[in-house]
Amino acid sequence: MDNKTFQEKLQDQLQDPNKNITLIVYGLQLIGVLTGGIAFIVAIVLNYIKRDDVAGTFLESHFEWQIRTFWTSLIWGIVGFVMAITIFLLPAAWIIWFVVMVWVIYRAIKGLLNLLENKPMPSKVKSI
Repeated sequence: MDNKTFQEKLQDQLQDPNKNITLIVYGLQLIGVLTGGIAFIVAIVLNYIKRDDVAGTFLESHFEWQIRTFWTSLIWGIVGFVMAITIFLLPAAWIIWFVVMVWVIYRAIKGLLNLLENKPMPSKVKSI
């Protein structure tokens, strides 16, 4: 049985600097929704800088999850921008941007919850 106090468990959680970076990236992703993506760019830069440091750990799955979140949201954001150029498709662009925003929030929260429980993120491809 684990007799550690909550504070001791929290200290253990915060000992791994790579886990802290992963936590910061999730926070930046959430802030990126409010900053028009500026914080999201900082997050992806951190992902690529620290990617080799997490190779072979459960944090690698979180980094892959975060990187896929960035690139997928960027692609859909660009699709929305192209649609917004035409006045006719502007309402569709707003819908796309809203859905992308909700999707990013969902993925960041799901990742945070798994990270705090020391669980890896699901892989991109599931075996049959």
